[in-house]
Amino acid sequence: MEEEQEPFKRIDVSTARQMIEAGGIRVIDVREPNEYASGHVPNAELIPLGQILAKPLEHIRADQRTIFVCGVGQRSAVAAEMAVAVGAFDIFNMEGGTKAWIESGFPTER
Repeated sequence: MEEEQEPFKRIDVSTARQMIEAGGIRVIDVREPNEYASGHVPNAELIPLGQILAKPLEHIRADQRTIFVCGVGQRSAVAAEMAVAVGAFDIFNMEGGTKAWIESGFPTER
């Protein structure tokens, strides 16, 4: 029996950083404002998961390469699923989330 493919790609923080540094990709942090304020991936847009779930077409552009980020990678996976459900096709989930990003020593913004 063939394993069902996820509709988005899972990437580690090193891959995410390389993609961000290369440019041409949108980063959306789906945590709550207080979590985002405590430190986030540089230039990540804050759009809490609840807002994406309530109005996905307002927040997701189908033609935009996007990395979704949260605390550890669970909420961002839900956001990635939602993005694909509304027609986006170049979607990534950053596994390990902001926690792994910080633990890797990568720069953050507050």
